[in-house]
Amino acid sequence: MSRWPELESQLEEPWLRDYKDNKSFLIDGLLYHIEKHTSALTIIERDPISCILQECHNLPYMGHMSEARTKERVASTAWWPKWEQELSEYINTCERFQKENRKHGKKYGLLQHIEEPKHPWETINKDWVEGLVPGGKENFNACLIIVDRLRNSMRFLPCHKEDTAMDTALLCWSNIISTC
Repeated sequence: MSRWPELESQLEEPWLRDYKDNKSFLIDGLLYHIEKHTSALTIIERDPISCILQECHNLPYMGHMSEARTKERVASTAWWPKWEQELSEYINTCERFQKENRKHGKKYGLLQHIEEPKHPWETINKDWVEGLVPGGKENFNACLIIVDRLRNSMRFLPCHKEDTAMDTALLCWSNIISTC
């Protein structure tokens, strides 16, 4: 049994198919398409489509966003058959987007294998833990963790989040290098 027989007589494929399959619903005379947990206005006429694509991709405050981000904006705004394919073509022909998003510089080389260290502390990994509650005489609020790759032994060195590269180098020198 039809929900809106007068509407069905006006709809053409694929809108009629979506409507009959309960993938569309009518509110205040406007047809909405249901996709997962969201709904978007169904665009039946071709005229507004270019405006929607421009609004969601071209405008200065939108910044010629990536295809994925533009797709999110369009999906929350409107729906029409094959809109994702049309959006892809639109972005691929956007001259400004192509210029601004071209990768610059040298291409990355192959990852190099790190040889096994032969001596303790010859090869290290380090990481910082920040956001700690200040403690100790000097109110340390971070911790530098240094791992020896040969023995997998670790040193936890209290430090400050605001420490510079020189402070970190001196910390490593006084606690690791000078003790080896």
